[in-house]
Amino acid sequence: MRGWFFVKDEKQGLTTWELVMVALGTVVGGSFFLGSAVAIKAAGPAVIISFLIGGILVYFILTALSELTVADPAPGSFRVHTEKNVGPWLGFVVGWVYWTGLVFGMSSEATAVSILLRALWMPQVSLGIIAALIVAAVTILNLFGSQLFSRLETSLASIKLLALVGFVIVSLFLITGLYPGKAAVGLDVLQRENFMPAGLAGIAGSMLIVMFSYAGFEVVGFAAPESRNPQKTVPRAIILTVVCLIALYLTVILAFLPLIPTDRITPDMSPLVMALSAQNLSFAASLFNIIMITAILSTMLAATFSLGRMIYSLALEGHAPSWFKEKAPGDVPKRGIIFFGIAMLLGVSLSYVLPKQIYLFLVSSGGYSLLFSYIVIMITHYRFRRIYGCPPSGRCQLPGFPYTSIGTIIMLTAIIISMPLIPGQGSGLWAGLALTFFYSLVYPLVKRIPEDKKAESKKAPIFSALDFSRKVLGFEAGEGWRRFKKDKNKR
Repeated sequence: MRGWFFVKDEKQGLTTWELVMVALGTVVGGSFFLGSAVAIKAAGPAVIISFLIGGILVYFILTALSELTVADPAPGSFRVHTEKNVGPWLGFVVGWVYWTGLVFGMSSEATAVSILLRALWMPQVSLGIIAALIVAAVTILNLFGSQLFSRLETSLASIKLLALVGFVIVSLFLITGLYPGKAAVGLDVLQRENFMPAGLAGIAGSMLIVMFSYAGFEVVGFAAPESRNPQKTVPRAIILTVVCLIALYLTVILAFLPLIPTDRITPDMSPLVMALSAQNLSFAASLFNIIMITAILSTMLAATFSLGRMIYSLALEGHAPSWFKEKAPGDVPKRGIIFFGIAMLLGVSLSYVLPKQIYLFLVSSGGYSLLFSYIVIMITHYRFRRIYGCPPSGRCQLPGFPYTSIGTIIMLTAIIISMPLIPGQGSGLWAGLALTFFYSLVYPLVKRIPEDKKAESKKAPIFSALDFSRKVLGFEAGEGWRRFKKDKNKR
């Protein structure tokens, strides 16, 4: 099949559509299936606006990451670009904050699966025990290598995307009266609701969960170096990924809202399952619970696969213990995968400390880490564009630069500041800030840069808050331009 979606050329690699499917398979997980209940409860029907704003921010972030990746397809994606263009300190901090954030995020996914399994089949079993068994299973499956992973991930990703499409179809049948034996639901429920019950504060409070529902889109940046003709393939994949995600999420939310009042939503159950149960479709609700389990396991498999390799990359740069440099004959970083599994076990063990709010704590702390990483991506891109211009020459992708970059940074910062507006998210914010502060202090103590990279590292200034405006915002842009152009020519 030929056409706009499938760019064929002689170079082997991922097509546009393959990049899009990788992104969609990675993004849609428990943060949307279960976590969206928190966002819907906070914003009411106005959660539609939240998902639309989130989609726009994702487009700007992903486009900025694409420019960096296409100009310099270095392994390690944004962490490496940050180290090169801002400094090794921020490269170290963002790498570890991102890794730790996804530990929290995947711990929340394991908790989400545990909630579903306990509700369905294991009501007497502890939440922590179920989550620990899930983490162990996902870790062991990843140790068998990429062939088994690719087969499982492809199958599970297809199931969860088809499930959302199926939910939309069933909802439309219920709303219009086409469902056999059911009277039309219509739009009465939606018409009786206050569109914005909590005002702008509700939208602001919902944005963390909404952005976490989009988390994983950065996989396009990681996969871009392996795509066909990145200058053409990656920008097309970005547009399709963002359009597909926004269309999918908004369609599901729009199909959901007429089925159940948003004030009946509780954070301990999927809103989609609650909507089906409210229409007395208990069989469909139970089936959807099973589908959600496969969807969340898909996300956990993908994250474990990626982050086991990320810590291996950090070790190669001297930012993690050299013990993680080991790779098995099958090219599987077993130590990194096992370490990530152990870290997830520590995350889900918090269910014994915070049994009532463990899921929200894990989601919010993981969400902070991702938002911090996205801010760093935008700062790095801003710095890069001020130094080198359009990457590659004449191929600018981010519209409205620098205003869109600055606006995105402000919006992401505002989302972080608004986290305490939702009960339970404040603790996640403090945990995230503590992580950032901790890794900032750890860097000078554990820094181990390989000899062949010391010369290059000295060229990049160490980022600090005191010289943020001068070095990042480019108030000495003329001097910086000449210096970095000179360095670029030497390289």
